[in-house]
This record gives sequence, structure tokens and C-alpha cells, in this order.
Amino acid sequence: MAKPKLPKPGTIEVNPSILAADFAQLADELAVIERAGVKMVHLDIMDGHFVPNITIGPPVVAKLRKHSKLFFDCHLMITDPRKYAPAFVEAGANNLTFHIEVEKKPAELIKILHDMGVTASICVNPETPVKSIEKVAPLCDMVLVMTVHPGFGGQNFIASAAKKIKTVRKIVGPCVRVEVDGGIDVKTTPIVVGYGADTLVAGKAIFSKKDRIAAINALRIASKQLPLES
Repeated sequence: MAKPKLPKPGTIEVNPSILAADFAQLADELAVIERAGVKMVHLDIMDGHFVPNITIGPPVVAKLRKHSKLFFDCHLMITDPRKYAPAFVEAGANNLTFHIEVEKKPAELIKILHDMGVTASICVNPETPVKSIEKVAPLCDMVLVMTVHPGFGGQNFIASAAKKIKTVRKIVGPCVRVEVDGGIDVKTTPIVVGYGADTLVAGKAIFSKKDRIAAINALRIASKQLPLES
């Protein structure tokens, strides 16, 4: 199986988050979204320490890897990403996102991830200023802006946090993907795309719908619409 690659910047990509999927049917859920033509899937990794929830670890990622050709975008909402990064890479992760809030030497970790053969992404929580990643964001392949507090799906979109996307896009230019996660649906998609996001993490907006493929296509259509607010 050829190693999946992060889509090149310049396209809008819907990135379904399996946090909202049926965990008893994950392989089937991946197959459905793959039929919808998505190129990537968002895997929420939570440790019960950095965030108040626990989800999946490397063994589950490894099992899913056997059933999917999608690009695995692993969001490490964990206290010690350095310690666990090798296990996730071995399991089949293609991108590892870590939080600036837990990493004192982010540039070093970005290099470590690149040396392991995966792409690297850095994330900022709603309260974290963009200034904290200003120097290292251009070193990444993708930057993730949280528009909810990490730890649980289905939260309400934080409009003030979304405005950080504009600053991030100015910092990284057109050659780095800008991802947004939290409260993304057909109403908020035009807003974040208007700010400069090109990678849309959506969970409930897809997996709460009976027709997952139609839900994904609705987000694609919304990404081409002008925002009602700015």
C-alpha cells in the first residue's frame, strides 16, 4: 500500500473526525467516508490528562490502518507527545499534531517528526495566543486552530477563536495547510474558509447524519459560499 500523503495546499479538504463516529463500526465508517472522496481522516487521541477524556491509542490506529488508505491525521491531545509519537508512527499515523501548550521545544519536535517520516502540525487552544507559535508555524506542514475546547465533540463554535485563522494564514502564507477543528458545519464553514482555513475537521456535522456522503458534500458546497459574517 502506497503511503498516503497530505494533500498539497491550495485545495479545501473535508477531514472527518471519527470522534463522532460509531466506534463499534469504525472500519465501516472509514469505508463510507472514503467512498465520499475524502483524502484524510482526523483521529482524536486523548489521554485523560491534557484533556478530560480518553479515546484511542496506537493499537486502534494500527487496526484501522489495515482497513483504510486514507491519510491519518492524528491529533495528539496528550501531555507527552514526544514519548508516544514513535508508537503512533509505527501504528500508521501520517501526520502528528501536538499542542504548543505542552511542548517547550516545538521546533525540535517538528524536526523529530519529520525525521520519522511523517508530517508535523502544531495546535493552539482557544485561549492560546497565535504569538506562541509564530516562529515555528512556518516549519510545520499544517497548523491547527481549535475553535472549541479540546476533549469532547459536539461543542459550540467559538467565533473569537476562529478569527485566529486570519493571523495564522498571514504567518504561514500559502504553502502550509491551516486546519480548523470545533463546531464546523455548513454554517461555520464559509466563515473559517473566508478566514483562510483549507482543512475542515468535522465530526457531528457528518456522523450524526444518516447519509454521511451527503453531509460531506454539503460541507464542500458550504466551503464555496461567501460567509454571512466576518
